[in-house]
Amino acid sequence: MNRVRLAIVRTHPVQYQIPWFQNLAVRPELDLKVYFGMLPDPEQQGIGFGVPFQWDIPMFDGYNWEVLPNVCKKPKLGRFFGSSTPAIYEILQRDRPDAVIITGWNALPLLQALCACGHLKIPRLVRGESNSLRSRPFWARLLHHNLLSRYDTILAIGKANRDFYIANNVTESRIFSAPYFIDNDRFRTEAQALMPERNRLRQQWNIPKDAVCFLFAGKLEPKKRVLDLIAAAARAQGGTRSIHLLVAGSGVLMEEAKSLASRAGASASFTGFLNQTRMPEAYAAADCLVLPSDFGETWGLVVNEAMACGLPAIVSDRVGCGPDLIENGVTGYVFPFGNVDALGKLLQMLASRPAQLPEMGARAQERIAKFSVEKAVAGTLEAVQYVMGGSN
Repeated sequence: MNRVRLAIVRTHPVQYQIPWFQNLAVRPELDLKVYFGMLPDPEQQGIGFGVPFQWDIPMFDGYNWEVLPNVCKKPKLGRFFGSSTPAIYEILQRDRPDAVIITGWNALPLLQALCACGHLKIPRLVRGESNSLRSRPFWARLLHHNLLSRYDTILAIGKANRDFYIANNVTESRIFSAPYFIDNDRFRTEAQALMPERNRLRQQWNIPKDAVCFLFAGKLEPKKRVLDLIAAAARAQGGTRSIHLLVAGSGVLMEEAKSLASRAGASASFTGFLNQTRMPEAYAAADCLVLPSDFGETWGLVVNEAMACGLPAIVSDRVGCGPDLIENGVTGYVFPFGNVDALGKLLQMLASRPAQLPEMGARAQERIAKFSVEKAVAGTLEAVQYVMGGSN
């Protein structure tokens, strides 16, 4: 494959995707440039977290990037029309990339990029998050079928994501695997380095010495169902070993979550917001991750993080990464969404078998090694080669 000018269009920088950009940028067969629709300030970045912040890892090193002119006076994250970048047409016309990867279709700038590529006859690839776990009305299926026909090829992040594309009549030959990943090496190395500090970390968050600690990590928002976990933990108390929850995150449900834990008698600690460099502390202190989310959790990268740190995970059957990462009794467990009794029984069972948790964690760490930046880059290169071959 001759050297290819590859563009990637993102709504804004996301910490998880930086290694993908950096690893693509050093490939000799690529000349990469990333276009962002906006650069959030601390207030914008903090939407949903309840606190303003900026990510505390380098976000712009090691790759070429540009911010697109945004016609919205106050661009916002999380809204389809919160941002608008019509100048993408002129910019792509100026730079003339050979192919463009568009990271989804859930915001106007991404569809503006798709339209610009169509007019300029630039091959386009997509790497979105939608999955097949939820049923959709006829009009939504029709819309997706029409939309997906406009991409030359697809980068699939996992099994349920691939099934979503196939259900929308995308042929297998147009789908390439670019699995969702985190920086496995960084999380694994930092968690291992913290293990001698495990007792201190647990004391810092008032985790009882003999308790089995279940971790919730993420925004305290409705879709993640932290209240289900607190209720389940309260029901699971009274077994042969005590259960403690470590809630790492912040958001609109913080006060309600604290109140429920107090009323229900659930042993719990709340860390507040932890930035990227501090998350390994929570994983080192805990024994198992729990993610009880609804369909809004199209993947759940905290599961990747936990597994890279050697923890198993319990997820609801609506979490997108479940079909790829969770094997019952091996790397974790899947429970029926919203079934607090079933979740409570899982917590109680695992708390009664504490020796099983590190064994499952080791297998989870082996599983997550396959979901790496190297695999994502390899799949990306295959997809780019496919569209370039098809355009010649």
